[in-house]
Amino acid sequence: MTDQLKSFLKFAIFLGLGFFLFWILYTNFDAAYQEDCALKGIPTVDCSLINKLITDFKATKSIWIFVIIVAYMFSNFLRALRWNQLLEPLGYKPRVLNSLGALMIGYFANLALPRLGEVVKIGTISKYENIPFEQASGTVVVDRILDLISLLVVFCLALVLSFSTFKEYFSAHAKLPSLSQSIWLGGIAIVGIVALFFINRWMKNTKRNNPILSKINNLRAGFLDGLTSLKNVSNFPLLIAYTLGIWLMYYLMTYLCFFAYEPTSHLTPIAGLVVFVFGTLGMIFPSPGGMGSYQFLITQGLVIYGINAVDAFSFSNIVFFAINIFGNIFFGILFLVVLGIYNRNST
Repeated sequence: MTDQLKSFLKFAIFLGLGFFLFWILYTNFDAAYQEDCALKGIPTVDCSLINKLITDFKATKSIWIFVIIVAYMFSNFLRALRWNQLLEPLGYKPRVLNSLGALMIGYFANLALPRLGEVVKIGTISKYENIPFEQASGTVVVDRILDLISLLVVFCLALVLSFSTFKEYFSAHAKLPSLSQSIWLGGIAIVGIVALFFINRWMKNTKRNNPILSKINNLRAGFLDGLTSLKNVSNFPLLIAYTLGIWLMYYLMTYLCFFAYEPTSHLTPIAGLVVFVFGTLGMIFPSPGGMGSYQFLITQGLVIYGINAVDAFSFSNIVFFAINIFGNIFFGILFLVVLGIYNRNST
């Protein structure tokens, strides 16, 4: 099987998974919408969920959509600055436009195949800034670690501010692992960490006259250099400020969109925080842009606050398509063109 065929199959599988999840959601909400119409005495021919979605999209206040797109791009600008901070201790000072463009092209690639964007992003910055791929990879891992820590902080903040809401949801929907399952998971994690430690020791002590082992050692060394970039950041408070700014913009993208859609316009900032956490968890699922899982969890979060499920589904699609369709596709294609011109003129 050729690499091209493998890539196509992966793309088809993940895209199909995303559409399948979306189709299940759409089917369920369509049935609920039909029942609601029947209770209200509305004829079936006048009760189409797709028509409602189109109507809701048209009814959104475009100024707020513009504002969340601005917030989204500002978050990416801050992320590009933070990435440059991580690359600087390795001896590289990328141009901000290249870092930002690499990010946006990576997000665009993620729509084709989940996690492909990480490889594309690293390859783009390596190409235009002559940064070794393995070192750039290490800084991306650090970037993801910072995001994970940030997500945990945001989750804890939302939990503290809205404990009863989370308790109600997770008691109804989540099943915590048993003690035996927890022990097994902990044991697997410990074994994995110990194995990585001994593999690292073996790699250090292995003679490098073998060309394959030498290549692996070089990749490992470059990757570890990237991972250690965090401790050598020159201005750590600025790194924290960038991180806070990134996640503040993410939150505002959800909360401010409440005002774009009439059924959610009355919701509070705390409701925005909870719904934002739900949506972020939905984006983790390996489907293109979080398709399906994002809409499901956003809808679940809004239903907790008394929003009609069908209206909540409309809202989730307004945010999803505003960011993923307009934001990622438009700016991804734009930067594909711009970086080629910018770097050609810079040489």
